Amino acid sequence: MILIQSLRALGFTAVACAVAACSSNPHKARKIETKLEQSAEVTGDERVGVNTDGDMVVRKKVAMNEELRRLQYEVYELEDRVYGNRKYGSKGLYGTLRDCRGKLARKENGGDGKLMWTEPMDRVTDKEEEFKVGVDERNKLVAVSEEFLADRIARFRDYKMILMKRQDEYDDKVQICRTELASRKFDADKAKADGN
Repeated sequence: MILIQSLRALGFTAVACAVAACSSNPHKARKIETKLEQSAEVTGDERVGVNTDGDMVVRKKVAMNEELRRLQYEVYELEDRVYGNRKYGSKGLYGTLRDCRGKLARKENGGDGKLMWTEPMDRVTDKEEEFKVGVDERNKLVAVSEEFLADRIARFRDYKMILMKRQDEYDDKVQICRTELASRKFDADKAKADGN
């Protein structure tokens, strides 16, 4: 009897969750009240004031096209800082680490002449866009990709977190490599001085 009641309660909970999930579609635009009474500007997009419930708040209001542009720019800039940009000839932290490990491997720096392994480059933003190819409303041949705004923002926020972590890791690895290279050069210079 207790098992049957538990199963019924569990079934009711599952149905209630399914109904709640259906009623709150994150991809649908919803009305947001942004009016503030007695408001004053803090920065260009932040204001302080009193909301419709009478609460004193700091409210930041941004246009989604600007917020998405800013987030994407930050992510692409961060990825270039980590992995470099071939178009502009920058190496990034990844290329700096690879070069440093190449110098460590040289015999004049106490290495064995064999290049040290560097993990493969793993750009996070490389995503194949899926395009629908067809004719638009003006009879022009076009390719169109579409993604839910909330999904794109979530994806780029994830990219940002991953890249920030990788930047910290590569910063540490480059510093370790440079320290070891300096130590080896010091030892090699000292051995030359002692030998002469």
